[in-house]
Amino acid sequence: MNTRPTGAAHAIEAPHLGLATDQRSASTRQVLADYIELTKPKVQSLLLLTTITTMYVAGDPSPLLVVLTCLGGYLSAGGAGAVNHWYDRDIDARMARTAARPVPSGRVSPSAALAFGCTLAGLSFLELSVTVNVLAATLSFAGFLGYIFLYTVWLKRRTPQNIVIGGAAGAIPPLVGWAAVTGSLSGTAVLLFFIVFFWTPPHFWALSLLMKEEYAKVGVPMLPVVRGETETRRQILLYTVLLYAVTQLPFCAGGFGDIYLVVSIALGLGFIAGAIRLYRRADRRSALQLYLFSLAYLALLFCTMVADAHL
Repeated sequence: MNTRPTGAAHAIEAPHLGLATDQRSASTRQVLADYIELTKPKVQSLLLLTTITTMYVAGDPSPLLVVLTCLGGYLSAGGAGAVNHWYDRDIDARMARTAARPVPSGRVSPSAALAFGCTLAGLSFLELSVTVNVLAATLSFAGFLGYIFLYTVWLKRRTPQNIVIGGAAGAIPPLVGWAAVTGSLSGTAVLLFFIVFFWTPPHFWALSLLMKEEYAKVGVPMLPVVRGETETRRQILLYTVLLYAVTQLPFCAGGFGDIYLVVSIALGLGFIAGAIRLYRRADRRSALQLYLFSLAYLALLFCTMVADAHL
């Protein structure tokens, strides 16, 4: 007796097999997308840019060294992002902007996110230690610890100065890049650290003006929530002026030349003008424009450093 499926049976089974395969493929893509999201790739892009540009300011690194340094930096910052997703899952679930993230949405379990983040940090330290140098690995790991314990755990939910002090963790990449090329640190590397450090408050406070109601809802004491929008705009202007002053120090110290001086002045005055406009108009559009300008500002400033060093 012939027990093989008939042609009609094949016709019925084939679509189901194809559908199951498509579902598994879609599920795999979703899992990969979720774990990539845990590493906060959008934030990473600017961190990696400051790392790469600093490396070319410090010397003439090989393409392989740049790739290995960026890999370690991505793993470290990505690990910090994943642990941040784990720790902030309670408030993320209550904010519209973050409710769909992998952990609060339930697509990734909290324990998996924590394990993933710690694993990435460990791999980063190992990879940088073996392929770059121990100083770069230590600095990168310090950035991981600073972001998790200094900013996320200790400061974020306790003080409106959270982003000022905690911003030091985000200013580590230039130090990592410099150490990767030279095996040491210098005064110029420290000045680049402080440029990112003083850039962080006006950049993030412009965003926090747009997200004020969300932060207030979950009890996070961002500056606009605790001290009001007027004071926040005043602080943005103050820190923008401080940033301008700090960006002139590398030229004064002889680290950069005329190209850097001209561009840093132009960018700095543009940043100050945007902060003044926000202070006077006090509207969401001005806050958004300043936030977007701050992203372009840091990228252009660091790219100018490379141009100045090699032209």
